[in-house]
Amino acid sequence: MAETEPGTEAGWFTLRWRAGAVELLDQRQLPGEECYLLLREVDELAEAIETLAIRGAPAIGCAAAMGVALGAARSAATEIVDLVRDLETNVIPRLERTRPTAVNLFWALERMRAVLNRLAEEEGASVDSFRAGLVAEAEAILEADKLTCRRIGLAGAELVPDDARVLTHCNAGALATGGYGTALGVVRAAVESGRRVQVLADETRPLLQGARLTAWELSRDGIPVEVCTDNMAGDLMRRGEVDLVVVGADRIAANGDVANKIGTYALAVLARAHEIPFYVAAPLSTIDLKVADGSAIPIEIRGRDEVARIGDRILLPDAVGVRQPAFDITPVGLVSALITEEGLLRPPTRDGIAALFDSLS
Repeated sequence: MAETEPGTEAGWFTLRWRAGAVELLDQRQLPGEECYLLLREVDELAEAIETLAIRGAPAIGCAAAMGVALGAARSAATEIVDLVRDLETNVIPRLERTRPTAVNLFWALERMRAVLNRLAEEEGASVDSFRAGLVAEAEAILEADKLTCRRIGLAGAELVPDDARVLTHCNAGALATGGYGTALGVVRAAVESGRRVQVLADETRPLLQGARLTAWELSRDGIPVEVCTDNMAGDLMRRGEVDLVVVGADRIAANGDVANKIGTYALAVLARAHEIPFYVAAPLSTIDLKVADGSAIPIEIRGRDEVARIGDRILLPDAVGVRQPAFDITPVGLVSALITEEGLLRPPTRDGIAALFDSLS
């Protein structure tokens, strides 16, 4: 069973490797309680991902990488060949089944798979050195994600004018990443450069990530934030109270179509109707070149209770069904710019995305 610990006065973090286990902030409890889970088993970590104790595409990727290291640490195998078989047969497939849409999960697992194969071929390698190598790679992925988010923030800050009123959806902040955030990384970088910014956070039904998480972390940082219900966005835009929209992404197709939290597409349409820029901030690891366009992105369907209940309160009659896709697809034509750690694609196009990756190869 996962161990629970209270938060500390010194600050908070999304996740880390600690003494042979994965420690993460339990986002299901926010904002009411700040507590950390210490996960010592792969199934515990997989369940934490499935139940949204940790969520956000980059953070899920970091957690999955640590899950491979955790699986190696917990395996009873005494030979590297048996340990590799255990990871490939049991651990990685279990982690792959947790969330289908966020491509960072699969990106991180492929990176860990490449490392475990390389480590297995090293001359003189031992089981202990193999396990240590996987931990080191998982921690490297986490630290790289933090740096990537800061680079995304710097790239996007130039799009945020002084006194900007920024509308965002769901949570694409430090809680959704290794730290700092993607969409909220843009906000943080703008504030750090001296600009005054007011954030409007959609509450983000049905799980209220904007109200519970975005508002929590921005208020902790002293960045002005107000929460609006999801259906207020159009009227706020009509009244001239929104200057730009910045969101994150869970998967971006090769042509630039964006999968993000359900409700994002509606915001993009509203932004276009009101001639407001609509920006997507995401690392390159969120771009899936194997998927031609948004129609091929798998959309996760969540459980009924997430819509039918709030806490212990029942909202719907038992006989009434729900539709519960966790994500929607925003066509690339509605995206003003894609903000990455390698700079801006304004506007994003299939050729521009391909050229960006070609320049890095």
